[in-house]
Amino acid sequence: AARIIQNMDPTADPCKDFYQYACGGWLSRHVIPETSSRYSIFDILRDELEIILKGVLETSDQGDREAFQKAKILYKSCMNESLIEQRDSLPLLEALRMVGDWPVASADWSKTKEPSWSMEENLSIMNSRFNKRVLIDMFVWNDDRDSSRHIIYIDQPSLGMPSRDYYFNGGNYQRVREAYLQFMITIAKMIREDKNVSRDDSFVQEEMAKVMELETEIAN
Repeated sequence: AARIIQNMDPTADPCKDFYQYACGGWLSRHVIPETSSRYSIFDILRDELEIILKGVLETSDQGDREAFQKAKILYKSCMNESLIEQRDSLPLLEALRMVGDWPVASADWSKTKEPSWSMEENLSIMNSRFNKRVLIDMFVWNDDRDSSRHIIYIDQPSLGMPSRDYYFNGGNYQRVREAYLQFMITIAKMIREDKNVSRDDSFVQEEMAKVMELETEIAN
């Protein structure tokens, strides 16, 4: 109750400006950080929790359960920036190799990879190894009809951009759409360069336009 009262502005007339009356105390004491687009009690709790988690992850892992050890190993690997810089794009190239490579970043994918490439197999690898749902979202959850058991759910996955609006609307949506396509083109060029594949900007542009077209059809 004290926190609610503290976040109010009792000097404001609720009949004229109810938002100022209800939230004025919060607004006067908090400034949105430059690194955030919003700031609420949930953001404060998240920041406090991250500090606690950082302390936990930086403690010794002797005697920890396996799950805690894995979390600490992952944290240390993310903090090892010198090794990350040294490895450069190798982890990404290895991930691409596991799912049958990327046609736009390959010189002759249709000849060397496509004959043995299986969509079903690679969708399952993307899901199980990388937690990435493509075309189909599949997960295990409580059965809505019988909460004592778990069942497999099949659903539509999220799109490449936040919502369907980004694929069809004009204005800012169109600018984001154009930037999204350019981003794909840039990444494809970078990977081709890292794999020592010859530069072919027109081919990359055509292929990424096809990807955009496919995503748009899915969004529709």
